[in-house]
Amino acid sequence: MITKYFLYARKSTEDEDRQVMSIEAQLTEINEFARREGVKIAQTFIESKSAKKPGRPVFNEMLGKIYESKEPIGILAWHPDRLARNSVDGGQIIYLIDICKIVSLKFPTFWFEPTPQGLFMLQVAFGQSKYYSDNLSENVKRGIRQKIRRGEWATLAPLGYINNPRTRNIEPDPVKARILKRGFEEFADGEHSLETFRHRLHFLGLASKVGKPIAKGAVKGILTNPVYIGLIPHKGELYEGKFQPIVPKNLWDRVQKELKRRSHPRKRKEGHNFPFTGLLRCGECGCMITAQYAKKGRYIYYRCSKKNGKCNQSYVNNKNMIKQLKNVLAKVTVPEAWEVLLLAEIERMEKECVSEQRSFSQNLENKINQLDEKMDKLVNTFLDGFIEKDAYLKKKDEILKMKVEFQEKYRDFGKKGAAWVEPVKKWLEVARQARKLASSNDFFEIKNVIKKIGSNHRVMEKKVLLDIIPPFSLVSKYRAGRAVWRGSGKAGGAVKAKYTAPKLEDVLSCRGEKTRTSDPPDLMSGCAIQLRHIPNKCLSPQIYIIFQI
Repeated sequence: MITKYFLYARKSTEDEDRQVMSIEAQLTEINEFARREGVKIAQTFIESKSAKKPGRPVFNEMLGKIYESKEPIGILAWHPDRLARNSVDGGQIIYLIDICKIVSLKFPTFWFEPTPQGLFMLQVAFGQSKYYSDNLSENVKRGIRQKIRRGEWATLAPLGYINNPRTRNIEPDPVKARILKRGFEEFADGEHSLETFRHRLHFLGLASKVGKPIAKGAVKGILTNPVYIGLIPHKGELYEGKFQPIVPKNLWDRVQKELKRRSHPRKRKEGHNFPFTGLLRCGECGCMITAQYAKKGRYIYYRCSKKNGKCNQSYVNNKNMIKQLKNVLAKVTVPEAWEVLLLAEIERMEKECVSEQRSFSQNLENKINQLDEKMDKLVNTFLDGFIEKDAYLKKKDEILKMKVEFQEKYRDFGKKGAAWVEPVKKWLEVARQARKLASSNDFFEIKNVIKKIGSNHRVMEKKVLLDIIPPFSLVSKYRAGRAVWRGSGKAGGAVKAKYTAPKLEDVLSCRGEKTRTSDPPDLMSGCAIQLRHIPNKCLSPQIYIIFQI
């Protein structure tokens, strides 16, 4: 009777794009071998699964058919290591040979006969395959541990980072890192729950592999991952990373506090999607402005919640509310041409004003070195068996987080001389947002910007009122007043001057009364700006930016 053979081919990875030629090469070689040997192949089994652990579905299906078969079966494979790299699967093959369910094993690269000597050699081959797999695993783990000790990220870059093949480390993604930092800031300010935060990230451009919002569990993992402050978590320990963090330590700490605060939220009913609730108060009684649907959901009206009793204020239509808020945004926008000029001038002034603080730098270096010494002593104490592992890990995490904080201060110390730059750039960024949102329907983002540009938000007599805060109030005030304000030469002093169409060289004034000119007058677009820098306090300068339209 002719023995039927099962052909089994396997590659180690489940990724369809990897090791594609492995399966094709095995099938070609085995079929050629079967033709030479005159072997009849009854069925072919192909699998993409590691054999390090038992539980391969296709392999188990083949063994099940061998058990059920009333006729003895032979197996064709490229090498014994294709059949098994663990003791359980190898033991099953040998047991099936012992009970004569498998009468033949044929390999193009390995000799086997169902004799005691053949079984011994097969066991040796399975043992070698297991040893190779175990040894490879240890080598990979050792390599990962060494990369982590060097401060290198050992696997695929987390969200917000990209792998750099040249440095063999990770670096912030130019776009996704900025989105993540903004997301951290919004979450730390209490603007989102995990549910709304994942949709916010999706709106900003961060999505799952299939293009949907990131799962809530994955979002929480992002917010609690210390990799974003430059630390590498590995098997319950933190290691110092040699890559650029995306968020500062104090922002990350604020996010953790917000997550803790939200871990036991109050139960409340499902709310409606009213974008401007929580923003405004009633100008008469001080109660919060709420919203409701009218005419079966066709219209939205905002009204006083009347929690303090009777109130005479009437409803505000949703369209009217949106129109008024957009008008407020339009008052604080900066003309696009002047934004370019301002950014260029700020950059020039920043370069002039940066002043190194040597003593501060040296003090931070000493503290970082002291923490390194503490870490060395802690490790030696643990290795000598004087403290328990839990106490060691807790103290190690404390030292690493302190070191990250000091390193962050050390990186920022050179910018202390231009501490005004970041607030001014943030102001310009918000002004840019306001310009875009004035013609947008992103109502939740409109709400966020309205919060940033003013305080005491209220509704009175169907009118939206707020106190616009500096420097946005300057833009609004001088847009309305059509006047140029110039510095009087004293810090903080300003006097009103009669409006005359200024030349550009008289507009940008820096360091005392010295003026500079560069761009043609057509960039002015009817605006006059004076940007004045007070040089006598280089570490905390003041800037006055005045508008005329």
